[in-house]
Amino acid sequence: MEALLPDILIAFAMGLLGAIVFAGIGLVSGTDETTTLAPLTLVVVLMGVAPAGVFTFFLAGAVAKHMTHAIPTALLGIPGDTLAVPLMQDATRMRNLGVPHVALRKMISGAIVAAFVAVPVAVLFAVLLAPFRESIVASAPWVFLAAALFIAWFSPGRWASVALLVPFVALIIALQAGTGRFGVKLGISYFLGIAIGPLIADLFSSLSPIERKRMMRTEPRRFSLAPDIKGWKGYFPNPLKVLDRKQTGWTIATATISSATFVFSPVAMTVLMGEVVGARIKHAYHRMTTVLAARNGVTEATYIAEALIPLIAFGLPLSPVAAGPAAPLFNAPPRFTIDAASGQVNNLHTMLSHWEFLWYGLLAVALAAIVSYPFAMNFAHRAASFVSKKLSHEAIIATFVGLILVISFWEGGVLGFLVVLVVGLVGGLLNRTFGFGTGVQFMGYYTAVLTMPAVLKLLGV
Repeated sequence: MEALLPDILIAFAMGLLGAIVFAGIGLVSGTDETTTLAPLTLVVVLMGVAPAGVFTFFLAGAVAKHMTHAIPTALLGIPGDTLAVPLMQDATRMRNLGVPHVALRKMISGAIVAAFVAVPVAVLFAVLLAPFRESIVASAPWVFLAAALFIAWFSPGRWASVALLVPFVALIIALQAGTGRFGVKLGISYFLGIAIGPLIADLFSSLSPIERKRMMRTEPRRFSLAPDIKGWKGYFPNPLKVLDRKQTGWTIATATISSATFVFSPVAMTVLMGEVVGARIKHAYHRMTTVLAARNGVTEATYIAEALIPLIAFGLPLSPVAAGPAAPLFNAPPRFTIDAASGQVNNLHTMLSHWEFLWYGLLAVALAAIVSYPFAMNFAHRAASFVSKKLSHEAIIATFVGLILVISFWEGGVLGFLVVLVVGLVGGLLNRTFGFGTGVQFMGYYTAVLTMPAVLKLLGV
């Protein structure tokens, strides 16, 4: 126990830090997980933080953000991030009824219940899949190719995304060859370019007179906040009392189903589970509140499962979340690596046991719940007002862009910066124009570095 104490303390401290940081970031609408969670997790990895601390930082941050992203979604009528988009319709209806505070409380209560369900279910499912790891690792190049095609098909671009994998993979290979001529081998820079692709595309668009005209606004955006109403005593309300029995049951059921999947889009799972729940409730008001609770729970459960199951069972990023926001947990050279030739991995999969994933996962969820849940329940109105009036969204994004530029220069100097710029611009434009999302782009990157060497070897090239 004494030997584990330092790791436990580090895990506690980093989990608490992740929960606090991302509870605040979740208040800012449009802060995508890949753009925010991934770079900061990468920084934590490269700083040499103990594996338990890296894991709790990521998971507590993800859980906390998916609680507080409900605040701008419910109170301001703008999605907190990508996963909040499926919640918008019912959240808007609740705002029109004058009860956005009820929508908010149902959403974040569903999230906290689902998070505590998701961790043990995801770990259990990963353990059941673990016996097949050797065969999956041995066929890793072809598994990545299949996963890339599968994720591309379920992305918004459908066939366009599948077809675009070919030129995107070719671009990665060409950039690798170009930087290799100067003795520079890059890994993190590609990941960062994909992560901030939409931001880079927007920055270039602002330089174009045509696009700048489209982006111009004649007046500041206006938001309406309903009065805050508190319906409980004390600081930490009981989520099982905020949700009624049926809502709790549906949240647990949908979270359990979502926690046993890891290859589907989190947005798709959120929409699907919401439709399943909504079709079984007749009363309109009760249907809206129940669907909001279940859907926000699914955003938590799917996110947790898609990070934990591939990490525990395979050590390979074989899901949209694992290939995107959770990518630093799998591949962050020189510390975490995936060997393309042998299929061997050196990351959290090999550094933490199944039991450690379970206990540290529950610790991360508990820390996020302690930080985010009472904060959102008690101070959501004041926080939303402060963010909408005082906090510059552009400043938050600029901070992350600056962080990414520093990391790219650290890895590859000017060439690292140019790779981030090229990959980000191309990926951002493909995302905006064809629905070729960041999850598909990450799988395209892994296909380039893992599958293409195997293909060329097979062809005798």
